[in-house]
Amino acid sequence: MPSTEGSLTILSMSGPFREPREQVFSYDYSVQRSTWPTPHGVRVKISLPHELEVFKGILLGAVTGSPGQQLMISNLLSKKIAEWKIQIAEAEGSFLERRDVMLPPFVGPLAHLFPKLEERFHVERAVIREDVKRRVGL
Repeated sequence: MPSTEGSLTILSMSGPFREPREQVFSYDYSVQRSTWPTPHGVRVKISLPHELEVFKGILLGAVTGSPGQQLMISNLLSKKIAEWKIQIAEAEGSFLERRDVMLPPFVGPLAHLFPKLEERFHVERAVIREDVKRRVGL
């Protein structure tokens, strides 16, 4: 994606990773601003019970599916949540400097950002549901 002066550009993303001793998935992003000399790494954490399962329940209700289908749904939805969280954090000014290296779940001290995440989910819910039907078969 093209970068305007000072805007955040995502160079790469990898994950999801299962964090030990935490109920989270995490994604590692390499981000760059035109004003930074080198890219910067950011880890985005998605809370399984407080973010992923909440949105999965709203999206699909009590739909179950096979373990493989559940894994695909979790991967699709958690990746989308991570993208939204990067966008929200950028809009909040979290990445203006290079010292922010981890974006935790939007619970506890960052709970005030959860409504913004929820708003993005509701805007894209129909598109995500169609993607799940097409790719997962549910």
